[in-house]
Amino acid sequence: MDWLVTTEWLEKHADESDIVILDCTWFVPNSEKNGFDEFLKSHIPTAQFIDLNVISDPKSPYANMLPSQNLFASECVKLGIKNDTHVIVYDSSYVSARLWWMFRVFGHQNISILDGGFRKWKAENRPLEVGPAPARAMSPGFTVTLNPSSILNIEEMKMAIKSGDTTVVDARTPARFDGIESSGYPGVPSGFMPGAINIHWGKFFDAENNFTFISESKAAAIFKTAGVDLSGKLVCTCGSGVTAALLGFMLERLGNKEWKLYDGSWHEWAQQADTEKLTVKD
Repeated sequence: MDWLVTTEWLEKHADESDIVILDCTWFVPNSEKNGFDEFLKSHIPTAQFIDLNVISDPKSPYANMLPSQNLFASECVKLGIKNDTHVIVYDSSYVSARLWWMFRVFGHQNISILDGGFRKWKAENRPLEVGPAPARAMSPGFTVTLNPSSILNIEEMKMAIKSGDTTVVDARTPARFDGIESSGYPGVPSGFMPGAINIHWGKFFDAENNFTFISESKAAAIFKTAGVDLSGKLVCTCGSGVTAALLGFMLERLGNKEWKLYDGSWHEWAQQADTEKLTVKD
């Protein structure tokens, strides 16, 4: 299926009872912005705020790790989400794909991303709301089942790199990948994993068309130019598993259903004593 909905479609269907709109705006820790503060300033009418920090594993020392099934389900219940709900996620940059991936990892396939996100919505002068969202009635239940086959842990990531039969694609900015710029996480150095290919997530958005996703043909050309075999074994990574999901989103639209995401990503890898970290200076 096509996992995107348009702003035109969403404005027409936003009030339907089987739809829940989620604003998932989030910023890296060293940013001066806060996702919920931005939501309070303005958001799409009827949207609820979902906090990536809240729906990530609170016990993990690594950023944005998948939560338990119970934690994810309980947060969805608070937002009025049921198993037959059509969930629409949006933000102003790159986080929506992480939510799209999370819902599907937990077995909920009825999930879409708003193409162009909040930037396109505002550019088209569509309706806005300010302040906190009215609480939705809690759903009677939301059953989730984790699918671990699409996730790599650090030991599996080490094996994938050692095997040489898996292509690792990293979505971070070139400066962070190369080790020139701060990782974005205090105390965590920047750099890259052995053999990783860097494709900045921003390449998959059309800046001249309100940051909608580029066409599948253009996306395929980007992967090809970078040396990625779209039919091979692919692992997506980034700083903390957020923009990695955006790479996976594009891979899936191009037909690769077997891609995997390294959930710990660079935030975990860089903090291990026994992992190889490279920079352009090495």
